Amino acid sequence: MLQLPGGELPFGLDIRQEGSAWSGSLINGPERLKLSEVAVDGSHLQIKMPGYENRLTATARDGQLQGEVVISKPGGKDQHLPLSAQFKQTYRFFPPSPGGVDVSGRWAVTFTADDGQEEAAVGEFSQAQDTVTGTFLTNGGDHRYLAGQVQGDQLYLSTFDGAHAFLYKAKVTVADNGISGDFWSGSALHRRWVAKRDAHAALPDAYSVTAMRAEDPKFEFAFPDLAGNSVTSKDAKFRGKVLVIALGGSWCPNCHDEAAFLVPLYKEYRDKGLEVVSLMFEHFGDFPRAVAATQRFREQYGIDYTTLIAGVSDVDEAAKKLPMLQKFYGFPTTVIVDRTGRVRKIHTGFSGPATGEHYQQFVQEFRDNLNQLLAEKNLISSNR
Repeated sequence: MLQLPGGELPFGLDIRQEGSAWSGSLINGPERLKLSEVAVDGSHLQIKMPGYENRLTATARDGQLQGEVVISKPGGKDQHLPLSAQFKQTYRFFPPSPGGVDVSGRWAVTFTADDGQEEAAVGEFSQAQDTVTGTFLTNGGDHRYLAGQVQGDQLYLSTFDGAHAFLYKAKVTVADNGISGDFWSGSALHRRWVAKRDAHAALPDAYSVTAMRAEDPKFEFAFPDLAGNSVTSKDAKFRGKVLVIALGGSWCPNCHDEAAFLVPLYKEYRDKGLEVVSLMFEHFGDFPRAVAATQRFREQYGIDYTTLIAGVSDVDEAAKKLPMLQKFYGFPTTVIVDRTGRVRKIHTGFSGPATGEHYQQFVQEFRDNLNQLLAEKNLISSNR
């Protein structure tokens, strides 16, 4: 359990020892997120979250753990979330029961911040007796793997995936097919949310959210690599190539999902004329710290494409660094450039494996677009 302002956030933690080595997993519904940096010293446990600057520390006593999870935030304002754990407790929120209301299916959702700002989303849930799994899809990406339970007319969902610390509590009103409740992220963010059952609920096309300014037809960049050397879009390495530019950061869970997708894609298409560049907007204005965070990210996914330190993880600051974008919605955003340097598509957000068929559809569409752009080589050559 992590202690949030909205109450206890449960997640699964599996710790194992093989010889002198320790490993583990974070468990959220069907997801088993591998933990490779697990250290045990007597009764003290420390886990570095994979690819993040975040960490879990705790002390074991009488079948319990007591400690905290520290989540890195901009400006050094790290969140310290109290942690407690009960050995061999296998249920999520409460002991299994016959269940309650049925929330399976698709829902049109609105999240409302305390300042009144609204965000549209789509909720998709599966249910078996009282156990619920699913996710929310938003323009910025999905909420990843959520797991929870229903009890009577109450719905409880949570996840902790090394970065996201999300807790949802809501009441389901069967009479009007509605849900209303609260959402907490870490120790600072709170939103109200309402939902209506809607089998046709959908978000705007992810390729329509962000666009280039009419006066800036090309996406040009010049940022330092991890060694401090300037790398620009005009460098010979990128000339005549199809270029995928990923705007993200090591702190961003959806960016982790995107990296896991891009790494094998780059290996498959590199020799056909593809280059990938990740512009990293990190929590730290301090260059060495930003480099260290990016290096952890690279090592986690075996990244061998270019990663550049572009700035700090602030949407407004990122927009200033990327003035050619008409509107910068947030991280991740992916820009696809053809062999002539012209921007062909901009994809906002990233919905990963937790979204099931949506992810599979994205992968197929992305590959189709990539194959089309790579095939334009002969056409460009014949027009010169």
